[in-house]
Amino acid sequence: MAESFTVLDPASAPAQGSLTEKKSEFIADICHVDELAQAMSFVESIRERHPKARHVAYAAICGDEGRLAERMSDDGEPSGTAGKPILDVLRANHLTDCAVTVTRYFGGILLGSGGLTRAYSSAAALAVKAANTARIVTCVRLRMTVTYPQLDTLTHVIAQSGGVQDNEQYTDVVTLDALIEQSKASAFHTRVIEAFRGSVHAEQVGVEHRAIQ
Repeated sequence: MAESFTVLDPASAPAQGSLTEKKSEFIADICHVDELAQAMSFVESIRERHPKARHVAYAAICGDEGRLAERMSDDGEPSGTAGKPILDVLRANHLTDCAVTVTRYFGGILLGSGGLTRAYSSAAALAVKAANTARIVTCVRLRMTVTYPQLDTLTHVIAQSGGVQDNEQYTDVVTLDALIEQSKASAFHTRVIEAFRGSVHAEQVGVEHRAIQ
């Protein structure tokens, strides 16, 4: 299964790429979204930013291979010349949970279907190149309980394993979660057993996908 990636740039500050083709300007913006509804909101925000633009074509992908959702629009360009080329760029870069708009200011010269396809595709590719991207990995969520004197050791073991500490709860003991890449989970279990001589156990409470830079 191919690795998946996502874009980290927020909708409020999207990454951008642009080009000019026969006097038409193509401005591409790309950002992270968690669902298609957010993608549609992003498209509307770009339309508001460019009220005089002739077209704002877009594509968006959310989810993973098991449950992938895609949406695209030519926004008045000839069918298949805008939305699909943008979507193809996202697919080719194995991107998900992101949206791309390409805003066109018409320059008065018709580009033809081939010219439009190349221009929309090239603009989208420039935005992807400018974006901050991260690899999406499958992580297991492991829950552990330790005493206060044991906490520093556990924090060190989690960091050594490239994990992320999360959801700490402090009472008379400390309960916390560690998010560990699935491929490293077995080695992490071994480290925990060795570090605490079997007195601390890591209980798996979930599996989730996370962006890792």
